[in-house]
Amino acid sequence: MNHQTPSSAFAHLPGTLKLGDREVRRMGFGAMRLPGKDVWGLPDDVENARNVIRRSIDLGVQFIDTSWYYGPHVSNPIIAEAIHPYPEDVVIATKLGGKRTPDKGWAPFNRPGELRQGCEHDLRELRVETLDVVHLRYIPNDVPFLESLDVLIQLRSEGKLRHIGLSNVNTAQVKLAMERTPVVTVQNLFNVSGGAGFLAKATHAEVEAPEEVLDFCTSQGIPFLPFFPLAVGTFARSHGALDAVAARHGATPAQIALAWLLARSPVMLPIPGTSSLAHLEENWAASAIHLSPEELGSIAAEARN
Repeated sequence: MNHQTPSSAFAHLPGTLKLGDREVRRMGFGAMRLPGKDVWGLPDDVENARNVIRRSIDLGVQFIDTSWYYGPHVSNPIIAEAIHPYPEDVVIATKLGGKRTPDKGWAPFNRPGELRQGCEHDLRELRVETLDVVHLRYIPNDVPFLESLDVLIQLRSEGKLRHIGLSNVNTAQVKLAMERTPVVTVQNLFNVSGGAGFLAKATHAEVEAPEEVLDFCTSQGIPFLPFFPLAVGTFARSHGALDAVAARHGATPAQIALAWLLARSPVMLPIPGTSSLAHLEENWAASAIHLSPEELGSIAAEARN
């Protein structure tokens, strides 16, 4: 695929992406908002959470992103209770390498035994024998990146996962991984405002702008999953250029932010998360919004300022 960065090159392209031997539509669902407040414990209304998953499938979502440590141990069971046995065209992606701490924080969990433990959590909670896609979530600590990656490669050889993705990585790490294994997805923080906040500070490579990872993935045809695509609801509120474009399309600012992401790169696969049926419907409808080059440029220009 062509390396596209300027706003004049933004364009809606075919509405599906290949992830290894699977193909999915370019609007997924992130399960991080299914648990309770602070991604901790059960939600107030568990049946509503199950209905959100069911409705996402009814709408046409074919890609669900989750992890055993959302809750922890909350989002996976909700997904399984809602739609297991899974439709054949649905891909469920998980991630290993992190955990929750008692203070509701996030910490590395990427030693070989920890990664294996997390894999077993995902397999058991999702009620599957093989995980479709597993992301290595990189949280810097004293475990080398490639040591953790090799564990996922071994888990794949054992039949416990089918495809490997990466999360919270820089371009140097993606290239290192590609020397060892096919990388079917990269999942990094990215939204209209950029997204440098959670980019890992790897010890062996300089930290770069989030756009550089996306642009490398675009050049390689690697699907890119932007997490926090709506900045945890920030773009649902007043936001300058987004408001103006939204008014012209009869849409919400959040919908325009998602449409902008889809136009930003042909490999973009947004995974907005929500616990609201109404917001789920809005997010899905954003995939039908086509923005003009002028609109795309105005949003990008404001984001740079």
